[in-house]
Amino acid sequence: MIISPSVLSCDFGNIERDTKMLDNSEADWLHIDVMDGVFVPNISFGFPVLEAIRKNTNKILDVHLMIANPDAYLSAFKKAGADILTVHYEACPHLNRTIAAIKELGMKAGVALNPHTPISVLEEVICDLDLVLIMSVNPGFGGQKFIPSSIEKVEKLKKLILAKNASCIIEIDGGVNLENGPLLVKAGANALVAGSFVFNSINPEETIAKLKKL
Repeated sequence: MIISPSVLSCDFGNIERDTKMLDNSEADWLHIDVMDGVFVPNISFGFPVLEAIRKNTNKILDVHLMIANPDAYLSAFKKAGADILTVHYEACPHLNRTIAAIKELGMKAGVALNPHTPISVLEEVICDLDLVLIMSVNPGFGGQKFIPSSIEKVEKLKKLILAKNASCIIEIDGGVNLENGPLLVKAGANALVAGSFVFNSINPEETIAKLKKL
């Protein structure tokens, strides 16, 4: 099980400290949520913060773009240190081209789906993807309540992957905890993103270790 704690929930005043804590933990990846205030109703960090995080960890940077027109920034995210770059299906009118451009830059390519977007939209691109990110909350803010139907959505995605003989990772983001985590794993999830559940816990490293054992 891949655990990718979301840096969006860290203490921004101590981002170096929290990045080093994650680097020393059992976390596999660091999840970086990039928001532009256009595609989602919130604004988060950009390239300088990503570059700063990159300097303080050797772990995989799992960058999730919740932005309009992501194509204009792909090379900049590669330069800033992204290892995996995930774009939203809803923000990419020419998804095949975007996926190809991400891979040509040497990054793994992921596609995220909002809660209302069906799995079927990925039928023609699933074999080109390294990762599919199922949003189990509406994107834009941390700390939201998990949408239970996301479990069934993971099952549908797993069936599609098997039917198409694809090999992409199934990642879940939003409201993930030790209660719904086992259900997501059983449904077919390979990677879990956890933000507030990790950083609001008494011992974040211990919480990450517990998620890792799911």
